[in-house]
Amino acid sequence: MEFKHASVLLQETIDNLNIKGTGIYVDGTLGGGGHSFEIAGRLTQGGRLIGIDQDEAAIKAAEERLSPYRDKVTIIRSNYRNAPQVLKEMGIEGVDGILLDLGVSSYQLDELERGFSYKYDTKLDMRMDTRQSVSARDIVGGYSETELFRIIRDYGEDKFAKNIAKHIVRARQDKPIETTGELNEIIKAAIPAKMRQTGGHPSKKTFQAIRIACNRELEVLEESIDAFIQLLKPEGRLCIITFHSLEDRIVKSYFRRNENPCTCPPDFPVCVCGNKSKGKVITRKPILPGEDELAENKRSKSAKLRVFERSQTLK
Repeated sequence: MEFKHASVLLQETIDNLNIKGTGIYVDGTLGGGGHSFEIAGRLTQGGRLIGIDQDEAAIKAAEERLSPYRDKVTIIRSNYRNAPQVLKEMGIEGVDGILLDLGVSSYQLDELERGFSYKYDTKLDMRMDTRQSVSARDIVGGYSETELFRIIRDYGEDKFAKNIAKHIVRARQDKPIETTGELNEIIKAAIPAKMRQTGGHPSKKTFQAIRIACNRELEVLEESIDAFIQLLKPEGRLCIITFHSLEDRIVKSYFRRNENPCTCPPDFPVCVCGNKSKGKVITRKPILPGEDELAENKRSKSAKLRVFERSQTLK
């Protein structure tokens, strides 16, 4: 299956990266290379793009798409949280811009064998990096009822989380839950019929929650933002595209904290904590897709872009 993924908020992201021809840029979620293609096309002699992705199919697709710019592009298969180490090994101490597009690609959703989607009956997997050992099947089959409840409640924000977790544990006592179709039926049975008729697909939130847990998506994001801001050169920018409220909340919070890290009580006349601002938040409100993009790509509906700019003088 061909790797397909429409790059969301493409022009808005490129504009906000403020690309310099001789700059160094990191695309931490390379995907099919849509954003990276536009970045690489703006680089001149001496400019460099480092593309990182943990998905083997994405790496292959990006290598083909970015082949016209192979002299400017380095592609590495890894998780974006490893970017600081990757850059260190390349002898790069600072970069002019970093991009993260946290959406699941259309390829991953539509490729049956990946087991990301509740729309198809296939094996439970959901690993973005197929080299990792823990899959969705392991979570559904091995986590306690309490752990499943917490995952579905916190990552899926599903008000029926407790009942869904109970039904999963009860069902697996009879036989292992092997497929997305089996999990779909269990979730369906745990949600009142009236709610199934009006609340969208009953499995959407639970599948999201299990995918997030399987790939440690929120933990990786939280571990990375401060480190990425530290990597930026003066006036370098970090652009992050999120697709649900949990991610957006993290990005908003970490950006604000890096802009104003002071921990002094509000009534102190001067700051004595010594925490200095790392830069400023460019997007007080997130940038959203326009009407044309929404009409062309329905999966862009929940996308939000937030941008942080490093201080002119590093502290």
